[in-house]
Amino acid sequence: MKQYVHDTMVVFRRAMTIALRNPVWIFVSIFQPILYLTLFGPLLERVAQVPGFPPGDAWLVFVPGLLVQLGIFGASFVGFGIVAEWREGVIERMMATPARRTALITGRVLRDVVMITAQGLILIGAGFLFGLRVSALEIVATLGIIALLAAAFSYLSYAAGLMLKSEDALAPLINMFALPILLLSGILLPMALAPRWLQIFSDFNPIKHVVDATRAIFRGEIMSYDVMLGSGLALLIVFLAAFVGNLAIKNQSE
Repeated sequence: MKQYVHDTMVVFRRAMTIALRNPVWIFVSIFQPILYLTLFGPLLERVAQVPGFPPGDAWLVFVPGLLVQLGIFGASFVGFGIVAEWREGVIERMMATPARRTALITGRVLRDVVMITAQGLILIGAGFLFGLRVSALEIVATLGIIALLAAAFSYLSYAAGLMLKSEDALAPLINMFALPILLLSGILLPMALAPRWLQIFSDFNPIKHVVDATRAIFRGEIMSYDVMLGSGLALLIVFLAAFVGNLAIKNQSE
């Protein structure tokens, strides 16, 4: 276990160093959710008056959705990086070291979680400028769920990158899953405003329940059923994604 933690931290430090050397990527990843907040958020202030809109003001509904979007889509594209490293022979050289195979992917996932959590804090800070008001406990609880989502989708993205080994194949795969997740989770607009048949479909989307959990936390309902269900599903997704990701990296050495 001690060796595994050591190997994971070595990979994490390397991955973090590479990320911090690319300030353009950091700026774009932070600027995009803030752009959503600035341009789309004010539209929801009127939508919040529509019957059926969830409890709370527009920002208590919109900002949690943006955080979930950040956790999912901020991590979904990290697989492109591992495809490039595989092509350059970096993965093969890492495989030749005594490092644990699973640490090679877990260290990268840890970097992604740290980066996305930091971006989430910036997004919440920007939300305060628009009138968002939540407690420190609610922020920590929400970011914990976002970190779980980021880890899950990071594992899955790396696994897909290692299996496909092609950006041309990875891009359409991500887009194929991104659209249903976005539309059936109520990230931008609550599913309570959707037709009944669409609400039924969305109930089978676990991300929709994670979104409901983050919104419930922002309303101060930390011990509610929505939070328990969403948190449990987020944990389940992480375990399944970690299994897939670790299996993908192990298969590279066979």
